Amino acid sequence: MTQQTSYSIRVLLYCAANMKTNSRIRDIAATYNISELHLFKIMHVLVEAGFIETVRGRNGGIKLAKPANDITIGAVVRATESNFYLTDCFDTANRDCPLVDSCGVNGVLNEALRAFFAVLDSYTIADVATDRNQLRGLLDIGAEPIHPLAAAASFGPRLS
Repeated sequence: MTQQTSYSIRVLLYCAANMKTNSRIRDIAATYNISELHLFKIMHVLVEAGFIETVRGRNGGIKLAKPANDITIGAVVRATESNFYLTDCFDTANRDCPLVDSCGVNGVLNEALRAFFAVLDSYTIADVATDRNQLRGLLDIGAEPIHPLAAAASFGPRLS
């Protein structure tokens, strides 16, 4: 996989861990030590694929465009990789091997590629972001806001 795919998955994990607020490109770039310019290029791909949506305004940023359960790792890899040529035999426009139509290697590699995507398609961003609290800590995302009623309840009975 390319670095773009790796970063794309990281961005989606960041947004999955930060579901309560919009994520900011500046924070994601700092967390992963990626240039903001490079991250904007990745954002374009993720927005076009329907994984991320941008929110304008004072509290703007980015967030998942659909639930993390609906974004498979396979879909992210397909959206961010330019091709899946395991050998030059897979590139139908530039085949130069005389064995290309009779070689059994193509069938084996096609089977391996299908198995690779079957595994990736069986996992979602939600699956790999199961412990959101741990992710938030590792990504240095602030503590999730506590609902005012939950905060009041945590201090015990109110004395009048």
